[in-house]
Amino acid sequence: MSDRRNRLLLGWVLALAAAGLFAIAGRWQLGRMHEKQAMLDAAQAVLAQRQARPLASAGDAARRQDYDWAAGDGRFDAAPAILLDNQQRDGRPGVRAYRLFLPASGAAPVLVELGWLPLSGDRRMPSIAAPRGSLRLEGLLLPPPSAGIASSQLQRQADGSLLAVSLDMRELQKALQTPPIAARVLRPDPADSIGYARDLDILPNTLPPERHLGYAVQWFALALAVLITASVLTFRRKKPRP
Repeated sequence: MSDRRNRLLLGWVLALAAAGLFAIAGRWQLGRMHEKQAMLDAAQAVLAQRQARPLASAGDAARRQDYDWAAGDGRFDAAPAILLDNQQRDGRPGVRAYRLFLPASGAAPVLVELGWLPLSGDRRMPSIAAPRGSLRLEGLLLPPPSAGIASSQLQRQADGSLLAVSLDMRELQKALQTPPIAARVLRPDPADSIGYARDLDILPNTLPPERHLGYAVQWFALALAVLITASVLTFRRKKPRP
């Protein structure tokens, strides 16, 4: 009897530990769902109104995680382009191209997303020409793409452009040898003919809220299944020996 009790106790310890881990994973997925839904709601409110703020507001570090519609005059800097790797569009691999924009007001340089370009099988990087002359840009100010656990290491290409897997403004400032870069990036209105293919989707290459909810349900279901299994094994009747 003592051995059976010890086995049951060990089994419940393992079951509770596993169920606890599954529940933690489920709560994390729920948290991500709420975070991303809040991001979508905030961006949608901005896009519905499109009340343009000065482009200089991109440099407000206190609002680095906010969304704004902004507009301003200026010109593109001659610094090399930045290519953000591992960017998919319609199931095709590619890169997102960025260039520095110098506001005419003298505010901090703003990283402007010019759009998405596909990559060929040999992964030859496209050449990104800088638009010339004085321009007026209008579009969505948004936080730079999340780096996650990726390294911010930059790889200089043959034409001088920089290939990155994440956008770290301090690292870019050092590599481009420019004044401090604004905390947020500008994605010009897709109706503007400048640049390449782009839209105003703020969650490209990442899971939407409903996918996080689905994963949360799966984790909670696993936690419940572990507890049910442990209960069945504990309370099932032992068959009498013949």
